Amino acid sequence: MLRTLTSASVALGPRVAGWVRTMASHQLLVTPPEALLKPLSVPSRLLLGPGPSNLAPRVLAAGGLQMIGHMHKEMYQIMDEIKQGIQYVFQTRNRLTLAISGSGHSALEAALLNLLEPGDSFLVGANGIWGQRAAEIGERIGARTHPMIKDPGGHYTKQEVEEGLSQHKPVLLFLTHGESSSGVLQPLDGYGELCHRYQCLLLVDSVASLGGAPIHMDQQGIDVLYSGSQKVLNSPPGTALISFSDKAKNKIYSRKTKPYSFYLDMKWLANFWGCDDKPRMYHHTTPVISLFSLRESLALIAEEGLENSWRRHRDVTAYLHGRLQGLGLQLFVKDPTLRLPTVTTIAVPAGYDWRDIVKYLIDHFSIEITGGLGPSLGKVLRIGLLGCNATRENVDRVIEALQEALQRCPRNKL
Repeated sequence: MLRTLTSASVALGPRVAGWVRTMASHQLLVTPPEALLKPLSVPSRLLLGPGPSNLAPRVLAAGGLQMIGHMHKEMYQIMDEIKQGIQYVFQTRNRLTLAISGSGHSALEAALLNLLEPGDSFLVGANGIWGQRAAEIGERIGARTHPMIKDPGGHYTKQEVEEGLSQHKPVLLFLTHGESSSGVLQPLDGYGELCHRYQCLLLVDSVASLGGAPIHMDQQGIDVLYSGSQKVLNSPPGTALISFSDKAKNKIYSRKTKPYSFYLDMKWLANFWGCDDKPRMYHHTTPVISLFSLRESLALIAEEGLENSWRRHRDVTAYLHGRLQGLGLQLFVKDPTLRLPTVTTIAVPAGYDWRDIVKYLIDHFSIEITGGLGPSLGKVLRIGLLGCNATRENVDRVIEALQEALQRCPRNKL
């Protein structure tokens, strides 16, 4: 074999000859993985956790389209349509509106990395895992971070927020609109105006609420709003929606220091997404196929209409609450006005291990629900009705499964 390769190398020339000798002189240390020589196997499941959600058929079809270049004119047109879709679901006219190549968490990082500089005062509503994450990122940036800590299930009144604004004089306040770890829907009316009275910007996480609960970015005075693709939008995880008010944009463009992240530098991203009236320059290779899917997700919610989507989530979740209470289960959030209409939290029933219930539904019904997350771990079960999954039929399916699980799962009677 080596003699044959050597003879071939002479005929092919010196450059190829070196390549052939290298091929012949090194043996492969790693063999092809057996698992990769078999067909991909993915179970069919009804995803009724807090996300990701099942893909809508039209979104699934978009994911099977052929690739185009990330800087082709057709791709720029799709990106422009995505921007318009984000402006619609956010209810904003902000020019600095775009999608980030990353999960919803990347949008949180992008907001904080671009808005905060070392030494800035940062006020955080930490009533669940997302406020905890925001505080952690703020500390890593070097901001003077002031978490307003509440137990899971709590929310923030305007009086509490004003006390924090008066005491800490922050440049930025973080609130989670839909706290998916506890099932709380944070009121927002009047909070933007309150922040601006104290020369503070308002940053809101709407990953779990967008499309399922009313939000009006411009009218509510929200300076930065972000969300993710994988919940009510029924799109694959990996793209995030974000928008900045003119006040927030001015804060970014008047920074004294560069953001620590080049990948999430909003000046570069604004240019690449056509938000600054300058010729677009290459920044990174976007996930083209995922953007196809996101475009179709936004098209679906535009066709249904935001108000219709909000109403459907409200009505189906109310039906879920009634069915859960019919099983004798207790809703974790006591005040109906503060219940998130996309993710419902149930107090873990006495005597049960929440993991047994979650496992039973997966194993016997191929339905996903989840336990708590962060500070709510061990305290709640979570059921998500997100986008196309928000139907009465799916409520009936999960209630039937829960009823059987409660009968079959072991229970500690002590």
